[in-house]
Amino acid sequence: MAKYTVQVKLLAVQDYCSGKAGLRDVAGRHDVDFSSLRQWVAAYQVHGAAALESKKVQHYSAEFRLSVLKRMREEQLSYRQVAALFDIRKFNIIGDWERRYDKAGKNALSRQPNRPGSQKKMPKPTSSSQPQSPDDDSRTRDELIAELNQLRLENDYPKKARCLGSEETSSAAEKAQIVIELRQHYPLEDLLKAAGLARSTFYYQHKVLQAADKYADLKARIRTIFDEHKGRYGYRRITLAVRDAGHRVNHKTVQRLMTELQIKSLVRVKKYRAYKGEAGQAAPNLLKREFEAQQPNQKWVTDVTEFKVGGQKLYLSPILDLYNGEIISYDIARRPLFSMVGAMLKKAFDRLQPQEKPILHSDQGWQYRMPIYGRLLKERSVTPSMSRKGNCYDNAAMESFFGTLKSEFFYLNKFSSLDELHAGLVDYIHYYNHRRIRLKLNGLSPVEYRTQSIQV
Repeated sequence: MAKYTVQVKLLAVQDYCSGKAGLRDVAGRHDVDFSSLRQWVAAYQVHGAAALESKKVQHYSAEFRLSVLKRMREEQLSYRQVAALFDIRKFNIIGDWERRYDKAGKNALSRQPNRPGSQKKMPKPTSSSQPQSPDDDSRTRDELIAELNQLRLENDYPKKARCLGSEETSSAAEKAQIVIELRQHYPLEDLLKAAGLARSTFYYQHKVLQAADKYADLKARIRTIFDEHKGRYGYRRITLAVRDAGHRVNHKTVQRLMTELQIKSLVRVKKYRAYKGEAGQAAPNLLKREFEAQQPNQKWVTDVTEFKVGGQKLYLSPILDLYNGEIISYDIARRPLFSMVGAMLKKAFDRLQPQEKPILHSDQGWQYRMPIYGRLLKERSVTPSMSRKGNCYDNAAMESFFGTLKSEFFYLNKFSSLDELHAGLVDYIHYYNHRRIRLKLNGLSPVEYRTQSIQV
């Protein structure tokens, strides 16, 4: 490979950092090797012009080599990137270190590779025989933190550039956009240095971007609502939430802006498959798929659902009021015993006024056909109703809640234990009742809707 003077290297690097052309164009314009130019730019952005000066052959300690490999794997950097960060001129040598380390461990890093005709030389017993690596223990904690932040910056900036569709972002506007997105995490001076942007150019592009985006405030509001509800809201619910905050906006505008922000509801689309089993009733189907109620505590529905975590199971038994979709009572247990259903009924009955005599609809599960279940309902003048056998649509309201619960909560999270899942279910049901808005309730949560109706 041809040798280049420091002046040639510096001119080529500064030309590229000006943002007027890509790497290949600059390499051709200065008649330098494209691969070398890419390495010079990476080293220059970290260490400045001093990184372009020629150096004598440098010997690295085993500790330094190990720190390079460790940083490379932790940050998932390429040979070229980690060579630039540690100011190693020949990045290919890092591959040799990695192969030796994977084959024989740390001790292999302290040995020089055998070359034909080479002779081993004993190191001189002087302090100068030990090279000073950038990872020396004499550095302060602040210096190490500063270096770590710089490495993260150098790793995050190319990622943002790739999100814009190009690894070699040459547009000043695109660079300014990347700096804006990373500014909350890194100092502005470091970002401008990594982007190769002058301060005046950045502020000019920032002003242009703000003037061009008249929906900047609305986008920020949409992002806040989306994050607040952990990705559970689609554009319809976000539209209602934005309107509730006092902004007049069309749902199509919100949908378009969410597409620009590359965010969409994380909830999985629920797929239902119809199945009609043989007819049979353990109790009359009084509900008859009329899933609307005119007042609270008029029509209730219930069922039991199962969750699996690490080979163990957890069961949830709730009661849902069809008036506002509120979960008025529930119980969670590790075994599907009737005591779970009994505890749920006791909590629900405590909410009833003497004149209230609701219908409680369920499927034909064994819990609901036990004599004790019928006696408990009869004592509180609650009328049982059951779906036809094998027909899940007769209890579609309860099935819909389970689908929402699992899509918005269970499938979006990972749980290490049943206790963690139990606590999460309690939190979600409270969120579902008090904060999660429903389109059928005019953009109110179930508790807000019930409270408002009582006041009216």
